[in-house]
Amino acid sequence: MGNMVIKNIGTIFTGDIEKPIIEGPVTILIEEGKIKSIGSDILEHAERVIDAKGMTVCPGLIDSHTHPVLGDFTPRQNQIGFIDSSLHGGVTSMISAGEVHLPGRPLDPKGTKALALLAHKSFAKLRPSGVKVYGGALILEKGLTEEDFKELSEDGVWLVGEIGLGSVKSANDAKMMVEWAKKYGMKVLMHVGGTSVPGSSTVTCNDVLTARPTVACHLNGGPTSIPVNEAKRIIDETDCAIEIVHCGNPLSAFEIARYMKNNNILNRLIIGNDAPSGTGVVPLGIWRMVNFISSLCGISAELAVCCATGNTKKVFGLKHGMVKEGEEADIQIIDAPMGSEGKDAKAAIELGDIPGIAMVIIDGVIRTQVSRNTPPPVRKTS
Repeated sequence: MGNMVIKNIGTIFTGDIEKPIIEGPVTILIEEGKIKSIGSDILEHAERVIDAKGMTVCPGLIDSHTHPVLGDFTPRQNQIGFIDSSLHGGVTSMISAGEVHLPGRPLDPKGTKALALLAHKSFAKLRPSGVKVYGGALILEKGLTEEDFKELSEDGVWLVGEIGLGSVKSANDAKMMVEWAKKYGMKVLMHVGGTSVPGSSTVTCNDVLTARPTVACHLNGGPTSIPVNEAKRIIDETDCAIEIVHCGNPLSAFEIARYMKNNNILNRLIIGNDAPSGTGVVPLGIWRMVNFISSLCGISAELAVCCATGNTKKVFGLKHGMVKEGEEADIQIIDAPMGSEGKDAKAAIELGDIPGIAMVIIDGVIRTQVSRNTPPPVRKTS
């Protein structure tokens, strides 16, 4: 893996909510898959020089809520290549909320442990189209013991699939398991809202307050939302990360994002797709949610991007998600899409237009140039 320079960058959306934007012109040097330096006077020789021609650089999007199975296939929608399609939507990494759509999914403790371990190890070796898929989210079934959580943690499993998907449905049943999971360093997701698929359950505000997960998943519903006043209680009375998703209730998402903006707590807001789902596979779902909260809630484009990148990085302890020295070089080059009223990516996003993706880079490797899913960018790299 060699080095790369991206020059003539007009603006950087850093993904860091404390310093979300850097005005250009600026240059980025990437070495051995990581961002080595960001500045205006980088002169080092590079094997590949990319001229951004004034476009915007931002982190690759992190989809905080996916339901993969194995490989780049979803039995939920009988579709091959959904992860590759997400790459063309600017997504460079995905976090599993549980491999719940596996045909014949085992429902006993040994089986659910085996599935989590298999998915974790499989996606640790396989990166479909280069996308980093954090698979292997343990679905909670009755009969799991503390020793099971300890054993899985020692084997590298660090996610608990959203509570409510398995036979452990009540908050009281889940509470002890949440404590065990956290004891061994695992991140715990919890379904919030109405029943999503046959076999899952409705989860209320009080359930979340009892269980205390790491992430209150799709607080805007997956797809059916709890009342907005209850959603606000979860925001106010817990320190959970608050997730909104594309495959959820849009009015609830609007109220949640606006409430968090007005209370200056956007650092807790993260964005997921919750696909593949009954809503389908939505390759542009993360960008659509970024545009949604920016254009309708009056959140600047650079802050909205943080909710799909750096905020998620911090919640899950990832090594990427910001355009920052030392970070893994997961980067998009974006611009206003052709035909947009916006003069650049920032203006286009704030007007509600999905940016045109000119290039997606993962670990310093170009994975795609002009996206097949977004409108073409006004400018092109060279």
